[in-house]
Amino acid sequence: MDFLEDLEMYEKAMENAYKLITKEKTLDDIYCDFENDGTDEFHLPFNPLEEDGRSPDIIDMVIEYYTELEDYEKCAKLVKIKNKCLNSKI
Repeated sequence: MDFLEDLEMYEKAMENAYKLITKEKTLDDIYCDFENDGTDEFHLPFNPLEEDGRSPDIIDMVIEYYTELEDYEKCAKLVKIKNKCLNSKI
């Protein structure tokens, strides 16, 4: 695997994480999208069998990714979700 493939995989993982965290898509939706594209795997920065991606560490990682891209609307949405998740655990 070369650098560009790694970068593409990382970008897809962040995109998928954003969609799951914001509930724009479910894990099944993402799986079906990849299956329809003829891809036999999809990437996430967390194990979806162990968590839903709404832990502060995962959300911070996705926020950092979108901050680097200067996509501040997505960052704001993620910060709101992170705050809700933190408040609901108290």
